[in-house]
Amino acid sequence: MTGEQFNAAQRAQSIIEKTKSSRERYARAQRFLAGGVSSGLRRGARPYPLYFRSGKGSQVTDVDGNNYLDYGLAWGPLMLGHSPTQVTKAIKSQAEKGLTFGAQHDLEIEVSELMARIIPCADQVCFANSGTEIVQVALRLARAATGRQKYLKFEGHYHGWDDSVLVSIHPTREEIESSHGTPIPVGKGQRAHDGVLVAEWNNPASVQELFASRGDEISAVICEPMLCNSGCIPPEPGFLEFLRQITRQHQSLLIFDEVITGFRLHLAGAQGLYGVTPDLATYAKAIGSGVAVSALAGRAEFMSLIATGAVVHAGTLNGNPIALAAVKATLQALANKNSASYEELKNRSDRLRSGLVTLLHSKGHKVVSSGHGAVFQLTFMEKPARNYRETMEADKSMYSDFALALLDEGILVLPDGRWYVSFAHSDEDIRTTLLAVQKVVA
Repeated sequence: MTGEQFNAAQRAQSIIEKTKSSRERYARAQRFLAGGVSSGLRRGARPYPLYFRSGKGSQVTDVDGNNYLDYGLAWGPLMLGHSPTQVTKAIKSQAEKGLTFGAQHDLEIEVSELMARIIPCADQVCFANSGTEIVQVALRLARAATGRQKYLKFEGHYHGWDDSVLVSIHPTREEIESSHGTPIPVGKGQRAHDGVLVAEWNNPASVQELFASRGDEISAVICEPMLCNSGCIPPEPGFLEFLRQITRQHQSLLIFDEVITGFRLHLAGAQGLYGVTPDLATYAKAIGSGVAVSALAGRAEFMSLIATGAVVHAGTLNGNPIALAAVKATLQALANKNSASYEELKNRSDRLRSGLVTLLHSKGHKVVSSGHGAVFQLTFMEKPARNYRETMEADKSMYSDFALALLDEGILVLPDGRWYVSFAHSDEDIRTTLLAVQKVVA
């Protein structure tokens, strides 16, 4: 079957007719805003990037007044949905007291205490402003703690856009074959970086081989504990435990990048779901319902290097009171969600996920889904992927046409196949979505 089954050309024309104001704005933006967008990931949207006016709960409204059920959730962080009342009130209240101080305030204490109560590895925390920044803090800390210069990452895992980590994210087969195991940069202008070793997700042998040959150089292993950025691929049973064991054996640090998994898979994140505690863990915008904020949580013996000033951690906006007001309100709201609430969120997400697969299968499409709870992947391929390389079997053009047709039906999804479900999504939202999918596949 081909993407023409989803009437891609007709759907695109229908969207163009409904979103003329977005089209005009995009043309205007390209004159002075590089690429017409503020992040390159948005440039490939079909038929063009839409402009949004507002969002509330599970829905967003574009500048033409079209409403969409949103399963992109700003690329994931909106665990409580758009504009959750308790968070917007907290931001407004703090804004009236001061936007930033460049000095200490009570929210720093309150939020750090709250995170320490929730996160298993969090003896102490520190704050920054983006996921990219906080990963750099974690890797610097690992180098300082071990005296080693290299770190190990996995193909397909994303840890920000700094030159040191923007490697081997979504390489082609040809790039992998010609690289002979060396890191593959994503774009032009990146500095050559020999401080990273790359292994395959869910492949213990590839990790063991690197530790056998370079173990005395490896300061840390960093991973998304569930590979959300390349297929929502869970760790196979025992794999995270293996990473915990081999890092301890070689006196390297284990770092979980919980920017996506934190507070989404479980209140305690992947650490709570899988029962494996890393040495350090990174968090970002999701802890503040989408505001610009990030945090590193870690064991005291490593965080003490920041506390003493041995490792430099600086930034005028670190611990910004507006951001931490949002974090406090978000974490309090999530902490008030008991295990039954998280189970209800998982069940609702599972109903959506199984419904999507069932409807597509009923029309003869080869489609699979992977993930856990409120984040999952929908992929047009024959069997679930175990690692990044296997995701290359997917029919991405088919999914792109499917997503375009859903957009025409008022369902907003990410272009890469990831679906996020929030606490704001209702059973009625799930029913509405599946009815829209029925129309798309009919």
